[in-house]
Amino acid sequence: MPPMRPLAFGLLVCLAAMAAGSALSAWIAIDPGRRLAAATRAWSAPGPLGCADDLRCDTLTGCTLPSRAPRPLMEALPDDQAHRRYVDALKAFRPCRQSVEFVARGNTPEVVRTAGASSAAISFAELANRWNGDVLWAPASASTDVITRFGDEARAVFGPIPDIDCGDNAAKVIPLEIDGNIVDLKPNPGVAGSPLQFEHRDTAGRVVKWSTQIARCDKPSLAGNVTYCGMNSRVSRKVIGSVEWVALCRKSSPHQEIDPEPYWQRNNPNFARLGVIGFNRQSGEIAFFDGSKDRPHFDWERPFVPPGGRSYHDESGRMEAAGLYDPTFQIQCSACHDNKGPYVISPHMGLSRIGYEGGATGESASAFSLGDYIPTMPHEERLPFRVIGSAYTSTYATDLARAQTLQDPSGNCTECHTLTTQVTGQRIAADAAGRDPVITDPSWSDTVSVRAELQKLREIDAHRTDWARRSGEGKIHPWMVPRNGGKVGAGGHQIDEDDWRQLSNCIWEAGGAECNYRPLYTACPPPATPSGGDGSLPTDLSIAILPSNADEGGAERVLRLNWRYLNDYGGVPQRDDVRFNIAIRSVPIPQSRKPPDEEEYPAIAEASDDGFVAIAGNVGNVGNAGGLMTIRNLSYIGHRRFTEPAPATTPREFRADVPAMCGQRYLARILPKRFCFDQNGIQYAERGELVFADVECN
Repeated sequence: MPPMRPLAFGLLVCLAAMAAGSALSAWIAIDPGRRLAAATRAWSAPGPLGCADDLRCDTLTGCTLPSRAPRPLMEALPDDQAHRRYVDALKAFRPCRQSVEFVARGNTPEVVRTAGASSAAISFAELANRWNGDVLWAPASASTDVITRFGDEARAVFGPIPDIDCGDNAAKVIPLEIDGNIVDLKPNPGVAGSPLQFEHRDTAGRVVKWSTQIARCDKPSLAGNVTYCGMNSRVSRKVIGSVEWVALCRKSSPHQEIDPEPYWQRNNPNFARLGVIGFNRQSGEIAFFDGSKDRPHFDWERPFVPPGGRSYHDESGRMEAAGLYDPTFQIQCSACHDNKGPYVISPHMGLSRIGYEGGATGESASAFSLGDYIPTMPHEERLPFRVIGSAYTSTYATDLARAQTLQDPSGNCTECHTLTTQVTGQRIAADAAGRDPVITDPSWSDTVSVRAELQKLREIDAHRTDWARRSGEGKIHPWMVPRNGGKVGAGGHQIDEDDWRQLSNCIWEAGGAECNYRPLYTACPPPATPSGGDGSLPTDLSIAILPSNADEGGAERVLRLNWRYLNDYGGVPQRDDVRFNIAIRSVPIPQSRKPPDEEEYPAIAEASDDGFVAIAGNVGNVGNAGGLMTIRNLSYIGHRRFTEPAPATTPREFRADVPAMCGQRYLARILPKRFCFDQNGIQYAERGELVFADVECN
């Protein structure tokens, strides 16, 4: 449970945990100022909320984050007291965020709010909301349920999410290899009663032996707290344009060992761990969905619905998904899948390019491996890389901000691989090199962390066969060697001890300038800002003065603003994370009729959501500036509230109709904004588009 803040500075709010199946209730300490600010801004433009000096304060809501999970990091948390406390704290944190977001939704109602607003402002807001309200809405704002909203955010960035299907013919079975042979669990016809035993076959397909137990394998899992030498797990990969979805349906046992039981057979659809990753190869955006930890098992006989269902209106799918995925995000997927791509590549996955003597074309790889089912990703340290999901990123905000890439001072490893100060470096690099993690001059906390990781590496190594070691017949471990990389049969040698010490210091953040540290994760790109990585700009901007309907009181004319825009960042035709704000200032038409200077237009801050006060729906004002109104969250024509976007490869048409009065000059700033769905909140374009019109009615 998060520690409570002093009562003099905080407000104790009793919240019942909303996690499915949980009877947990907890007291969460929230600073009142933070909570009020969050309630008015969590669905618009979240700011630091007084969190600048508190790393455990969620910048979006003001809720207190739990302490970090006990190290080392693992794919499955142990069932011990320390980890139970951590999970309980996560279960308390979630409803705190949900409660703030629920209050925040009440700040953009459809009803008119008149308090403090002038009659002219109310009239403008009523009409603008009536004319445009169907397309004034924020993406992923339909629900505060953690999983449902997470899925809506992911669809807005990655486009439609396919069903997760480990049971179809395209899914691959991850092989188990022992002493250079492939192993499966089958009835042994040579024994009375044909009991289930482990069948060992060589590269020619010949049965070389049967066994009744497995203690070690050639390529144990590095994930942590899962079965080291499990078999018949499945991996599924689906590619939709620039986006790919990878699912791992992992068989595992609580005691982390494998027994000759039907559960482990290839045709048994039950499995223990469901993990899903979405990744955009162009934009470097990545999202992680983990299966619920409250389920005894999963079954791949039928596909799994994605988080958030298949659309905003897929009520049954949304409800099913809410109980299928983990709302606590207790597994820190981003700590392992952190090398600028979605994959953790190790010999355990059975890919032809790693862990086979003779390489991808060798006899063993040809007979046993998955080939290149998981493709090689480009190595470029400066590629963009960003985690999507406001709930996930709020849980691990500190770690995401701290994570760094590094350069190997000796040049052995990072010429071909992206290494980080997270698990890619601390565990995977150490196992690949066959070296123990080490820090030259460790602090006490460093010593504790290194010892925990070393213990996990030794547990992994204890499950590795002697055949696989460099001293054995297979010689496939270490599975990365200097100069020859994954070509383990090329006679390369283990990395030099001094070179490894330099690299290990860098990995454990104990190095200096020689490590060339850089932030691992990159910023959310503002739209319509080429310097920020997204160069798609609004085009064909126009403004027209139209007659007003006689029944529309408060509008002598209608101003119609039109433009075109294609949200093509990442190459996703259904991408839906950009909206437009329009700030409009009215002043009397100057006698000179001189075109306005830029400083006469509404400022960028006046077109943003910070300080926005709704009067009617998504129409209101910012601050107390006279004659200034703001319309926010405008989508394209026909994109009605909580509907899925149609695919587009050419610019969509945007339109806003606003009321106007005779004798007035209207100056508008049209400002694109991106919903980042992370701790950046919202990113605005650098300048936006400027347009004006003089409404002369004589």
